[in-house]
This record gives sequence, structure tokens and C-alpha cells, in this order.
Amino acid sequence: MKLMVFVLNKEEKLEEVLEGFLEIGIKGATVIESVGMGKIISSDIPIFAGLRELFVSASPHNRTIFSVIEDSQVDDVIHIIEKIMGNIREEPGKGIIFFLDVYKFVGAEETLK
Repeated sequence: MKLMVFVLNKEEKLEEVLEGFLEIGIKGATVIESVGMGKIISSDIPIFAGLRELFVSASPHNRTIFSVIEDSQVDDVIHIIEKIMGNIREEPGKGIIFFLDVYKFVGAEETLK
């Protein structure tokens, strides 16, 4: 099992991404509102206000999606995200995705079936 973490910088794509996850068999995910470091540093900490230009492409708000998935779904997740978002590997500002090994998963196991 893997923990999928996808930081979606284009909030308007959230519903489409979640629908894509359903299509590939991901039945459960948690979505939280999040803010990137660039936004906080450039606007909330006055001493760093001069760095705003460095974070121009940074989205002010984003969504972070968490889901425990089967190992076999990793490539499907990447494919569906890139189908919706375009090439996140080479086009900055769309989001990031990473996967971590899950030692144990307890609760809502039916979402993995």
C-alpha cells in the first residue's frame, strides 16, 4: 500500500481529479485546504516581501489530497493526474505528487477493495 499525497495548485480542477480517481478505483480520499510556503513568506512575513517576484507562479491557495492506495494504482494515478492537469513534471505551478509506503492501514479498509 501507498499513501498518495497530491498538492493541487489549480483548485478549479479538484472535482475533475476526484472523478478521475473514482474511474481508476480510488474510492476514498481526504481533501484539505492548504497554502504554500511561497505565499506565506512573500505576503505574510514583511521582511520577505521583496521576494514576491520569486513566487509569482505560486498559487495563493491549493488543495492537498491524501489517499491510501494499492501499489498497483500508482501509475494509474500519475496517468489520470497528467491527463487532467497536463505535464506536472515539466510545467511548474500545477502541483506535485508523491507516494510513501504504508506499513499498516486500519479503518475504512473497504475503500481499498
